[in-house]
Amino acid sequence: MKQGAPRRSTRPSRPGEDPQRLALLAKALGHPARIGIVRLLQANASCAGSDIVDRIGLAQSTTAEHLRILRAAGIVLGEVDRPRTAYSLNPAMLAPLAEFLAGLAAPAGDEARPPKPPV
Repeated sequence: MKQGAPRRSTRPSRPGEDPQRLALLAKALGHPARIGIVRLLQANASCAGSDIVDRIGLAQSTTAEHLRILRAAGIVLGEVDRPRTAYSLNPAMLAPLAEFLAGLAAPAGDEARPPKPPV
């Protein structure tokens, strides 16, 4: 390790938690267009690439790049059915990120209890 370089911890903060995987998923979802694609695929079991382009409203090449990033992260699956590719959401891949975020939203201990109303 270089002197003065920050140390990177690869140890999970919780058993079974993979910080690298969580970061990859979060980064893949880190653009409004990709969130739109995920929402579109959440509402539809499957969508042709051309339909996604039409619904998202971006250029075909831009949409293809966003789909590539989502596919690389495993969030979206693509099944080639010549001449088209049908895309679908892979919700199981989002489960670790959902669990992580749910854990952040629900603090442990007494802080999780709602405050008592004034008397």
